[in-house]
Amino acid sequence: MKEEKFKVINFIREFILLVDSKMENFPKKEIELKNRIRMNLYDILELCYQANSSINKEKKKELIILILTKIKVIDFLLNLSYDKQIINQKQYYKFGIKMDDITKYTCGWLNSIDIHEN
Repeated sequence: MKEEKFKVINFIREFILLVDSKMENFPKKEIELKNRIRMNLYDILELCYQANSSINKEKKKELIILILTKIKVIDFLLNLSYDKQIINQKQYYKFGIKMDDITKYTCGWLNSIDIHEN
């Protein structure tokens, strides 16, 4: 896997690989749940690249806030997967750590835009 200079993108890419590897045995009746998790992760990666490329600070902030919103949606979907006993506690914990890293760096990114505005 190519290492990105942008740390949050690396965390997202690692998270996608982790989710893909741990969700191979998802029950067929829950395929929609699995697809929603994966699609939101890919959306976050795309939004990250868009925000990183954006010159307009307001647009960049909107995209970063959208990233944080999608992370919350993924958190809900993973919690639902845990509640339905599709993923175990250890997997849920690993996913949570990755999401915390992504959230922390994304919030730092958002704060750095506000700091540079003043």
